[in-house]
Amino acid sequence: MGNIYTDGTYFKNNPTWDERDTKWKAGQIAKIIEKNGITPENICEVGCGAGQVLLNLQKLGSTNIRYDGFDISPQAIEKCKELENEKLHFKNIDILEHKRLTFDLLMAIDVFEHVEDYLGFLKQLKEHGEYYIFHIPLDISMQTIMRVTPLQNVRRQVGHLHYFTKETALETLKYCGYEIQDQFYTRWSLELPHRNNLSRFLYWPRKILFWFNEDFAVRLLGGFSLIVLAKRELG
Repeated sequence: MGNIYTDGTYFKNNPTWDERDTKWKAGQIAKIIEKNGITPENICEVGCGAGQVLLNLQKLGSTNIRYDGFDISPQAIEKCKELENEKLHFKNIDILEHKRLTFDLLMAIDVFEHVEDYLGFLKQLKEHGEYYIFHIPLDISMQTIMRVTPLQNVRRQVGHLHYFTKETALETLKYCGYEIQDQFYTRWSLELPHRNNLSRFLYWPRKILFWFNEDFAVRLLGGFSLIVLAKRELG
């Protein structure tokens, strides 16, 4: 995934690892799990960052589920270690190098847009789970294309190497051998605290347009991500 995650550069630029959003993300994950009636005995998060998504998901889920988080960043796992408990564990490993590790549910939450060879990553990842949950930022919209700087900023500040729309994200997963079970937009621009003046300005246009036509609002103004439940395609 690149040296910035192992040499401390990413941690230096993002010391909180977006912990402020993790309770909200865990809620979105719990929603799609409950909606589809999935009852995993073990859940893994690849690219777990500071571990708060798994911790918050554990608080929302069954006490019998085992949770494992993996990240290639030693700085991230150092932060995670203080969160460990009997059913929650973290390791500083690349799961792709451990072929025997398999899970009922594997999650990659805001991850593969950071990976240089994201197609190879996704193809290898599908050997490690039965069900998969992906959360994917939808960086491409008319607003971000016209302004240009938002796309530059997410590359410089948070390391996004690839940019997606809903359609390209879903086609990417299908191309890599995943069968889509469910998907919906997550509305971070409407449900999380405003991050800047533009976010405040666009709140009502986004909210109104999203109520009338979700796809049009996302394509025009952005400010949304996509959560996807998938299974490994058989055959």
